[in-house]
Amino acid sequence: MQIILYLSVALIAIAFFVLVIYLSTTLKSLQVTLTSVSKTLTGLEKQLDGVTTETTLLLQKTNALAEDIQQKSESLNSVVEAVKDVGTTVSQFNGTLKNITNSVDQQVEESKEKISQIVQWSNIILELKDKWQARKQSKNEAGSNERQRVRSH
Repeated sequence: MQIILYLSVALIAIAFFVLVIYLSTTLKSLQVTLTSVSKTLTGLEKQLDGVTTETTLLLQKTNALAEDIQQKSESLNSVVEAVKDVGTTVSQFNGTLKNITNSVDQQVEESKEKISQIVQWSNIILELKDKWQARKQSKNEAGSNERQRVRSH
């Protein structure tokens, strides 16, 4: 029975030795895998640093662009207000011009009869002037004819 005991211990030792060999192989494989993962993580860390730097620069540029747009928007607001003021001024001018036109139309309507009388009197004065000049000219012609007769005699 002692032999069985020695054989059992030997068999356990061999099994333990085989187990250690398999565990050693598995651990070496795991070590290679972990080394590869470590290298990959190092590369990812470098890439992430690059992305972080680029993201920071992009964020700064975006903030600068937003500030520039804000300033231009404020400038554009002042231009829009100026144009609005011009529109209001033109509208007021048109209203004033309309009031003046209405006032002139009303005064012309009220003065229509007076203007008509003035035109009639002007026509009468012009006719009298024309008649007076024609009379004066006929007197001058009569006097000129008389002088010529006196000279010819």
